[in-house]
Amino acid sequence: MFDAASEQLRKPRAIRIGLIQNKIQLPTTSPVAEQVNAIHRRIAEIVEVAAMCDVNIVCFQEAWTMPFAFCTRERLPWTEFAESAENGVTTKFCQELAKKYNIVIVSPILERDESHGETLWNTAVIISNTGAVLGKSRKNHIPRIGDFNESTYYMEGNTGHKVFQTAYGKIAVNICYGRHHPLNWLMYSMNGAEIIFNPSATVGELSESLWPIEARNAAIANHCFTCAINRVGTEHFENEFTSGDGKKAHHDFGYFYGSSYIAAPDGSRTPGLSRVHDGLLIAELDLNLCRQTSDKWNFKMTGRHEMYADELAQAVRPDFQPNIIRE
Repeated sequence: MFDAASEQLRKPRAIRIGLIQNKIQLPTTSPVAEQVNAIHRRIAEIVEVAAMCDVNIVCFQEAWTMPFAFCTRERLPWTEFAESAENGVTTKFCQELAKKYNIVIVSPILERDESHGETLWNTAVIISNTGAVLGKSRKNHIPRIGDFNESTYYMEGNTGHKVFQTAYGKIAVNICYGRHHPLNWLMYSMNGAEIIFNPSATVGELSESLWPIEARNAAIANHCFTCAINRVGTEHFENEFTSGDGKKAHHDFGYFYGSSYIAAPDGSRTPGLSRVHDGLLIAELDLNLCRQTSDKWNFKMTGRHEMYADELAQAVRPDFQPNIIRE
């Protein structure tokens, strides 16, 4: 629970957030439809528990309907998991849950954009508590690190830094690798986000030392709540693949370490969920803490954004020269 001080002119804005981390339910060799249906059933059980606990907004992990198969660089069957963000089976599934439980759902999927040449995107679909599709936000930054060479499947998103006004506050979705980019968090915050979700799929050897720090730092720097979600377990793939780093070919890329947590603008945070088990993390938070923390520290008010904007505009020019003073 994250409390805020009592105010004279504003009532408390207490809401409940639910983060879900989970393993895949069937072997990666199972038929695609069966894998999707099995995960749907598992998530429906967890969402029901979240609703029993009066959760208002729930967020799932990155590409939650499928194995994180992008390491394989194989097209089939993995591209068959891609769905329409507006009317795919997973969005319809989430719409039913949202309407049934009066809950906002953040559903990160592999999107097939049929209107633009069957383009694939890594996308979060935001479902209103009324069951309507409020919109979508695509992954801004794509890793090219070892097994996480995801540009084989999709490229950087084109939706910018959208913020969604829900019945329970203003939310944004900074998908996975975007958490390593401070300006990415900043732009969601500049657009008014009170809660920024970071649905992820990341393994221990690569990034676990960074995990407890980045979302928490972002909450502090941007006067908002941040929610870091990671999957658990390991996923075995039938065909070997390599990382392009000289190491032996392998059938998996290690263990997803879970450890999902929520951080507050004052620097406090929840404990993390398990490293190895499915889990539902619920936190009650007062959104008034965002402005109260901002009034105390004034990071955005004292930020020299006009200076940064000018210097960044110069830095991306092909004729840019770093501002280094030499004798």
